[in-house]
Amino acid sequence: MIVGTAGHIDHGKTALIKALTGTDCDRLREEKERGITLDLGYAYRRLPDPGGADPVLGFVDVPGHEKLIHNMLAGATGIDFALLVVAADDGPMPQTREHLEIIDLLGIRAGAVALTKTGLVNPARRDAAIGEIRALLAGGALAPAPVFPVNSLAGTGIDALRAHLEQTARTRTAQACSGRFRLAVDRVFTLSGAGTVVTGTASSGSVRVDARLMLSPNGRPVRVRSLRVQGEPAEQGRAGQRIALAPAGVEKNDVERGMWLLDPALHRPQRRFAVSLRVLPSQPPLRHWTHVHCHLGADDVTGQVALLTAETLGPGETGFAELALERDVSVLIGDRVVLRDAAARTTLGGGTVIDVFPPTRKKRSPERLELLAAQATGDPGQALAALTAQCPAGADLDRLALGFNLGDDELAALCRALDLRVVAGTAFSPARWRRLGDDVVDALAAEHQRQTDMPGVERDRLRRLTLPALARPAFDALLAELLAQARVAQTGAWLHLPEHQVRLAPQDRELWERMMPLLTVQPCNPPRVRDIARDTGLPEDTVRTVMKRAARVGEVYPVAHDHYFHARAVADLARRVADLCAEDGAARAARLRDGIGGGRKVAIQILEFFDRIGYTRRVRDAHVLRHAAADGRQQFFFNP
Repeated sequence: MIVGTAGHIDHGKTALIKALTGTDCDRLREEKERGITLDLGYAYRRLPDPGGADPVLGFVDVPGHEKLIHNMLAGATGIDFALLVVAADDGPMPQTREHLEIIDLLGIRAGAVALTKTGLVNPARRDAAIGEIRALLAGGALAPAPVFPVNSLAGTGIDALRAHLEQTARTRTAQACSGRFRLAVDRVFTLSGAGTVVTGTASSGSVRVDARLMLSPNGRPVRVRSLRVQGEPAEQGRAGQRIALAPAGVEKNDVERGMWLLDPALHRPQRRFAVSLRVLPSQPPLRHWTHVHCHLGADDVTGQVALLTAETLGPGETGFAELALERDVSVLIGDRVVLRDAAARTTLGGGTVIDVFPPTRKKRSPERLELLAAQATGDPGQALAALTAQCPAGADLDRLALGFNLGDDELAALCRALDLRVVAGTAFSPARWRRLGDDVVDALAAEHQRQTDMPGVERDRLRRLTLPALARPAFDALLAELLAQARVAQTGAWLHLPEHQVRLAPQDRELWERMMPLLTVQPCNPPRVRDIARDTGLPEDTVRTVMKRAARVGEVYPVAHDHYFHARAVADLARRVADLCAEDGAARAARLRDGIGGGRKVAIQILEFFDRIGYTRRVRDAHVLRHAAADGRQQFFFNP
């Protein structure tokens, strides 16, 4: 359990931790000379009878001076238990109240109060101070917190407070280690024999020696050379523990407080993200586009608040907002933020991150606000259900998993629980998937009615008619189901309704039967329109008209001007191109020419035809498959 102190300057926080643990957290010379805490300090105490989740209590000592609130916030992130320190002679003071507000904004719900310096006051003043504390805590999360009168120098009351902390630690449930590893860096120093050392409280996952991590947001990869967990050497650390890591190959100047050490999969820095924001009751209304200091993890970065539900957010009110920061930060859903004014003098409010991939448009639409409300619950299941209900083209599971820091097993379990249809990382609700199938059928019916003489619709065009934003793998899976259900049929490259039939007229069929054998003599280099006209004795315009009609019903393909290839030949050529791509990484005219015979010009025309219909794409002087299947080859759609 991580215990963090809070309270006004010179109320005895550091002396109290020394009495509890024997460790003086003031490590800086200036701190000892001036007698005040300037930066974060740390101490640990091993439980005499461990039990529970962790055998070690960790203490974070924070500064109390109003000008050092940014340091206090860096240490407060990640604590489990707030130890509010109030001097008996002063009672609650301005930083007592501000620290208490910050504790509330950070979602810390467990705590106790240490009434220090009781040796300086009489019993009446002590009781009055306790009453002031009770009035201050009333109505807040720490209202039921016990108050322990102590004298840190004499040791009076220390045993009772220590016993309470140890008992709370024993009964506390260990923080789940789910998700990938994240640690907010709150201290960086150099240690003889270890090199650069970074410390922080792990907020999720676990880490081992030799693990590969990344410094975020700068994206520098690191390897964990050694670990200390809760002040002791260890091979593994986990969420909820204070961890010191020695990253290999990293200098002290490469790391700053506010960075994160995390699993490389979580490295996706952002400058904009959505939050559920609450303004403190003691503050004036927060206006749209207010300049603020945003404290996130151990970081402090300036930016602006864009309110989404109103132009102002009143004292004590909660609403959705988007934070636009001046530089990239590492952020995930569920992270807590605290906002201070532009001068960093006053705490304005805070809240919880609810979306790390905000849209660029329609930020205030009812649908968007409904989605934010679902994500504000903190339940990834509700968020995924809302996403699949709202997104016609499906929900991006990679983004959801990253935003909520979900492991693969957790994500799969969510999809099963919601009975989602998952295709290539995109999830659809059963109702949405059925509706998409109906949309495909409706699109075909509309095209048949609009163009009665067309045999059907090409695959890519049908996808665009159905839903342009629908990813190709999802459309392919949807179409495969419709074909298997016989709701859609395929003739050659044409997709159509089963009852839709387009055939050559009898007079065209008769002429086609005279021309077709000429196309099969040299299927990969058939005669052109003028050559067919010469060999059959038919007018060139007649041959051209019949070829165009034959192409409509899928008998031939216009590979080049007045140069038609039989559908079986095109299918064979498509396979040859796929084989060349599998063997050489790309298809080139020379290799295709060698395989089919004929001239280089014809080979170039064939490859350009495949580029034109979307089967391949040109990369300099080569051609590669545009959409490869799982085996590395193009999914094949030429079925004459």
